[in-house]
Amino acid sequence: FNLVIFGVAYLLAGYNVLGLAWRKAKRLDFFNEFFLMSVATIGAFSIGAYSEGVAVMVFYSIGEWFQDAAVDNAKKSIKALLDVRPDEVTVIRDGKTSVVDPKEVKIDELIQVKAGEKVALDGELYTDVATFNTAALTGESKPDTMRKGERVLAGMINLDKVSEIQVKALFKDSKLSKILEMVQDATARKSQTQLFISRFAKIYTPIVFALALLVCFAPYLFVHDYSFHQWFYRALVFLVISCPCALVVSIPLGYFGGIGLASRNGILFKGSNFLDVMTQIDTVIMDKTGTLTKGVFKVQEVVVDGIGTDELIRLAAAIEKNSTHPIAKAVVEHAGDALGDMKAENVEEIAGHGLKGT
Repeated sequence: FNLVIFGVAYLLAGYNVLGLAWRKAKRLDFFNEFFLMSVATIGAFSIGAYSEGVAVMVFYSIGEWFQDAAVDNAKKSIKALLDVRPDEVTVIRDGKTSVVDPKEVKIDELIQVKAGEKVALDGELYTDVATFNTAALTGESKPDTMRKGERVLAGMINLDKVSEIQVKALFKDSKLSKILEMVQDATARKSQTQLFISRFAKIYTPIVFALALLVCFAPYLFVHDYSFHQWFYRALVFLVISCPCALVVSIPLGYFGGIGLASRNGILFKGSNFLDVMTQIDTVIMDKTGTLTKGVFKVQEVVVDGIGTDELIRLAAAIEKNSTHPIAKAVVEHAGDALGDMKAENVEEIAGHGLKGT
């Protein structure tokens, strides 16, 4: 009866570990922590130490769960920082617009981007002229005015009017998707410490197996009252305490956790090896706009000639109120309550130059 209860508990706690050990064993990869833990716990069951076998597997599985949770949290942090891609896009088909998932849009189709919306796919501007906020990709707060045929990338924000873009790359192939994929796979670039631990584990684990066999059978040669059951139990204990999990798991997890923590603070590392390089840095050179500063435009000084300062500000703000351009917003903010009820009429945008109106 005890065997049934402990057996069920053992399988519930360790089915993932046993499955990984089996898959690796089929590839003739026996010297790994999963196979080691499986051998040790199954061995415990074979000598009737049911509770010890379950306890070892439960604690090991809890450790694996914490590891997976830490990795998932790090990936979520990275994705939340970078994934500014819209969940839907307006596509023009047969002269009609429809809202679809960006993954469904094909190359050379036209998509429509309204003022204030993010571009979902890489492509070429189909409209004659449009202005985009490129800060998500370039860090530059100054808007970029583009003309027909120029390259527009996913993540840019359309600022002034409805624009059409001809798609030139699928959703999964956009520059932003590639950046996200690269950073999420950052742990593939291993540090020197990780590479050393990987090499060390390949040597260490077979030695542990060999020593466990010696612990079990060597005493037979020089111990008078040799008991296989007793020394087999000790060999299993040796396997458990010698498991290289602490080394094999903790080093990569430490680097991955570091990358995830940095991403939560807006810092992206392209790989674990760059974390080691950071320890040798004594000078940092960085972009100013949007990094050291907020990248928000402010009116610093107003110079007039032939007109009052307040009057010029009111007139300028009345026209700029019709624009979503960051500089226009700065002028309107500077005017504040002085703008009053003044409104501009016949406002017209001159691409690359500004606005005019009466």
